[in-house]
Amino acid sequence: MPASASERKLAIVLIAISAIFFVACLPFAKMPLAKIDAFIPIYASALCINDAITSLLLFGQFVILRSKALLILALGYAFTALMTAAHALSFPGLFSPSGLLSGGSQTTVWFYMFWHGGFPLFVIAYALFKKRGSVLAAKGLIALSLGGVFMVVCALAYLGTAGHDYFPVLLLAGKYTPTFIGTVLGIWGVSFIALMLLWRGRSYSVLDLWLLVVVCAWIFDVGLSTIFNLKRFDLGFYAGRLYGLLAASFVLGMLLIENTKLYAKLVSMHEQQRHKTAELEILNRDLESFGYSVSHDLRSPLRVVGQFAQILQEEYADVLDEEGQRFVSLIRKSSNKMSCLVEDLLAFSKIGQQPLQTEVVNFDFLIGEIVQDLKLANEGRTIQFDIVPLPVALVDGKILRQVWWNLIENAVKYSRTRDVSIVAIGYKPSTPPVYFVKDNGVGFDMAYAHKLFGVFQRLHSSQEFEGTGVGLAIVERIVIKHGGKIWAESTIGAGTTFYFTLAPDLPAGMGTPVYSSAGN
Repeated sequence: MPASASERKLAIVLIAISAIFFVACLPFAKMPLAKIDAFIPIYASALCINDAITSLLLFGQFVILRSKALLILALGYAFTALMTAAHALSFPGLFSPSGLLSGGSQTTVWFYMFWHGGFPLFVIAYALFKKRGSVLAAKGLIALSLGGVFMVVCALAYLGTAGHDYFPVLLLAGKYTPTFIGTVLGIWGVSFIALMLLWRGRSYSVLDLWLLVVVCAWIFDVGLSTIFNLKRFDLGFYAGRLYGLLAASFVLGMLLIENTKLYAKLVSMHEQQRHKTAELEILNRDLESFGYSVSHDLRSPLRVVGQFAQILQEEYADVLDEEGQRFVSLIRKSSNKMSCLVEDLLAFSKIGQQPLQTEVVNFDFLIGEIVQDLKLANEGRTIQFDIVPLPVALVDGKILRQVWWNLIENAVKYSRTRDVSIVAIGYKPSTPPVYFVKDNGVGFDMAYAHKLFGVFQRLHSSQEFEGTGVGLAIVERIVIKHGGKIWAESTIGAGTTFYFTLAPDLPAGMGTPVYSSAGN
């Protein structure tokens, strides 16, 4: 998320205040102060908890965004939390006179160097990988990466204890040696490189901005507690570690604030969506009621028009000339077509208003009757039906019959230009099953597949193939009402296959077929 102008100003103010405090402390950095036994455990515990929580939050963002840079930064905070714990366990006098993890007098100070030198390296890697794209397997990568960081910390802990004697002396009689100063200056240099790499970006995200504040505090921490002070427990020692605590808290605070803002936005958007959904439901209900009323009210006048046209054609045939008879025939044909359209619209409206009456249905019964009806309606044609036995399903059998009827009738209709029409009906075993109706008909251009299930949308003219343009819209609505989806695949001149799913089927062995379309 890009940083706002107010956030930029706040970051600049915090850096300025930190810098002023740093400069103010410099003249007094070597001032000896009393040893506070509780300071290190409180400081280490707070730092470890802050860094661990920050790491978890960053891992959460990584799972969503899959950013390599976020993964690296999350690992950096995990590394810091683990090294802080190792440093505390090795600190003399904290848990034992020489520390629980102690290979000698230099163990604690070397742990400090590993800790303060490691985090800037992770920040440098974060800055370099910000625009390197994303990864695929987020969760597996988190476990693998955390395991790697843990192994690195264990290796450093082993080097600082078992390999203690191989390292140069950094602290002698409580005071810093020249080697110590050189090592710390190297860490300071790495920290400045991290700062420069973050600073060079022209556009900052909120995270980038607060990382700048963190790295500045990190530099002030190293400066006061190791470069400009004299020894442990002087003013620089305490002040530097306060900077370290602030550095650990800035990103955590930012992440918590941003999460709170995002949650507030989510609640607001959910409320808006709820209102919009309610409004749409009312509009859809009104529209369906309107469509139902209009369709219902049109049935009677159309029936009257058709009946009068039939009377004119049959009883006044000797009075009407050839042109008059043609006009009456057109009236009958158009009124019949309009009646079919009104019936389809009425069926379309009813589907949205009526609740499902589910029962265990044997699709083989339904399809068998539909096939027989279509064979009778298409006498004289050679139609080959290849039907695979289908599983029973918990559905509304009365309206699911319309799905099968429309799809099979379309397959028969659009393959009538073939010498032999081939219609395959079956399913692909899966959860839920994928049913299909396949033909060897004229097919259609898949570029127009998105129009297939729209009301009044036709991919072939009514002169080529009769129809109202509502049938597939009804099919889609019925399938969706059953918790499924429908789609088609087609090749021009080679045929079409319609696929659809329903809500997950009954478990194996449950129920028996109780529905047949006979008599309905």
